Amino acid sequence: MAFVQVKEIIKTAPAFASMSDLAAEKLGGKVLFATDDFFAEKENLIKAGRGIFITDKYTDNGKWMDGWESRRKRTAGHDWAVVKLATPGKITGFDIDTNFFLGNHPPNASIEAANIKNDQSITDWDSHSIEWKEILSKSPLDAGSQNFYEASNHEIFTHVRLHIYPDGGVARLRVYGEVFKNWEEVSETQEFDLLAAINGGKALACNDMFFSDMSNLTMPNRGTNMGDGWETKRNRTPGNRDWVILQLATKGSIERIIVDTCHFKGNYPDSCMIEACSSSINQDVLDGKVEWKVILPNQKLKADNEHEYKAEIINKGSYTHVRLNIYPDGGISRLRIFGKK
Repeated sequence: MAFVQVKEIIKTAPAFASMSDLAAEKLGGKVLFATDDFFAEKENLIKAGRGIFITDKYTDNGKWMDGWESRRKRTAGHDWAVVKLATPGKITGFDIDTNFFLGNHPPNASIEAANIKNDQSITDWDSHSIEWKEILSKSPLDAGSQNFYEASNHEIFTHVRLHIYPDGGVARLRVYGEVFKNWEEVSETQEFDLLAAINGGKALACNDMFFSDMSNLTMPNRGTNMGDGWETKRNRTPGNRDWVILQLATKGSIERIIVDTCHFKGNYPDSCMIEACSSSINQDVLDGKVEWKVILPNQKLKADNEHEYKAEIINKGSYTHVRLNIYPDGGISRLRIFGKK
């Protein structure tokens, strides 16, 4: 009998879990196909959160579940689903989350990936013409648990295929990695959002995100609700300043800024100020070994409003990082930093 080496599940959240979820629906990921989603829709795989459980909720097909769940397989083979990443990227690791799937989770899973330039004409996702590459070998899954695994291939991919053996339910699939963008294809005269997650912008650190995560600041579209933003707790210290440091997708000149307090009405910051710096080393930025320059002096903010600044921008130049300061505390839905590479 051939010996198959199986990777051990990482029990605590690894460092790669702080990277961008390239498959997230919120970022633009899509579930394109599943062999079977009889009990629970394939689209749930990439939704936000870990999934919920409602005790007495049922559908015509059975128990309602917040995830992707196939029927009990009575024939040979196994089930699988194809996810289109929101953006091409280098995949670092996964979370195959079986939250609330206890007696119905798959015992094992594997993942393949492919780089597909145009998927519009694909009708057979199991076609030999698609060059699927295994990036996670068949590995065990624990029930009702996050199952973290590292990817074995760091090439640029656009699609992943999750295989479950033989059937069952997975609440969420997270595909963590680094956004890839070919900057040679971007004109030097083109204005774009230097901070957008879809371009590679990301939040690195903040002093507080008690109510909602700093990474929401770089997401596409306006916030869907008050939880879809960055919100700090109420601070009673006189003159308090809350802050968040973000890395631009590429070094660029900043020409226009939008600070959006969408949905924040009784809890928006009184004012904000933005600084910028230039460094090729993130740790130097986090350790304060850089010179911060004010690019947007203190501005009063309004509730539930998009604030656009252009003439107010000072100290124009090329930067790699920005620091948003809010006074004294509160919530910001989105931060847009428009400029040119």
